[in-house]
Amino acid sequence: MFTKSMFTKCMSIKNRFIKNRPVESGSTNKGNGGNGAPVKTPAHHLAPNDLRQCLRITFGGVLGYLVSQLMGWNYGVFYTVFPMFLLGMIPILNGSVVRQFLSNACLNVIEVSLVVGLMQHMPIVMTAVVFAIFTFRFSLMAKGSLFLFGANGVLTLSIMFHFASYPDLDMFDLLTNNTLASFLAVAIAFVMHAVFPDVAPRTPPQPTIKSKALIRHQTLIGSVTATVSFVVFQSLDLRDSLSAQMATILILFALGYTGARISARKRAIGTLLGCNFALLMQLLLSTQSQHLALVVVAYTLGLLLFAREHVIEGAGSGVGFGGMTTMGILFGQYLKPNDDLVLDALYRFSSMSVALLSTLVVMAVVHHMLNWFPAVSSDG
Repeated sequence: MFTKSMFTKCMSIKNRFIKNRPVESGSTNKGNGGNGAPVKTPAHHLAPNDLRQCLRITFGGVLGYLVSQLMGWNYGVFYTVFPMFLLGMIPILNGSVVRQFLSNACLNVIEVSLVVGLMQHMPIVMTAVVFAIFTFRFSLMAKGSLFLFGANGVLTLSIMFHFASYPDLDMFDLLTNNTLASFLAVAIAFVMHAVFPDVAPRTPPQPTIKSKALIRHQTLIGSVTATVSFVVFQSLDLRDSLSAQMATILILFALGYTGARISARKRAIGTLLGCNFALLMQLLLSTQSQHLALVVVAYTLGLLLFAREHVIEGAGSGVGFGGMTTMGILFGQYLKPNDDLVLDALYRFSSMSVALLSTLVVMAVVHHMLNWFPAVSSDG
């Protein structure tokens, strides 16, 4: 009954988004006299490029998880989420993408070392510096040309600031694993693009023309909200609320209150489905979660389902991406050989719901306050 209801839910979501889906640029009607006329992909099929992206996301995420488990590395969330982020958010791989991803990883080491190492005893100063860092990242995202650098920086820094707030943390281990996971994610992306290459050239997205006031508005609403999230997770003992913190950051990628509301709803649905699927797999595995091969099979099946939904949506951080990252956090960070993730999965959704609602309230307040001033108005 659960599997049927989940499948029905995914299909209803799919049908809503498939209506406005663009025609695959490389698809041609070979059966109509070979005239090369473009044809639409049927609703129940993935276009050739989409299928390959789906496979890249799935097996890239599995490979990152498998390497971290076999090597016994800490912070499994880095090794599971980073390949998903790189392969899911960006359907292509080129020099610019690699430079943005790796340069951000190297800069993160410096930022976290300086902020936490030198300013942790001065919370007000540390908060001001973090706000400046987030403002810089969201400014790049709002302008568009270095969106990956900004988005990956905001997400990664939020996670590392959260971990680094606990006194028993080994800072060197945290920074090492973050850097190693970033380089591993790039290596995995190259392998996946070589094994599952696109069959047709992708049409590059058209740049969006924005006014300076709108850029300032998107920069400030993102940086202020991310800083509030930083303060909350620094002040409260929320060690097991990583999924909730990621949710508060991922919906900011919409760069605005209206888009964040839509993203939050999709994120909530994706997290719920991801938690339910993880619970179902835990019940099927029962006490056999110490067998890595069985866990990998379950993990692969879940990623395949959510990666397919993510590609069909074509909406960035939506239902599919929310389900993928939820599974990546649960399997990579919390599923241990002598433990289970039932309580973790139940806690993930409840904490994430509270975090999303709180984030939207903060964004609504900031959005309306910024609109009082023409220089930072979203209508400017």
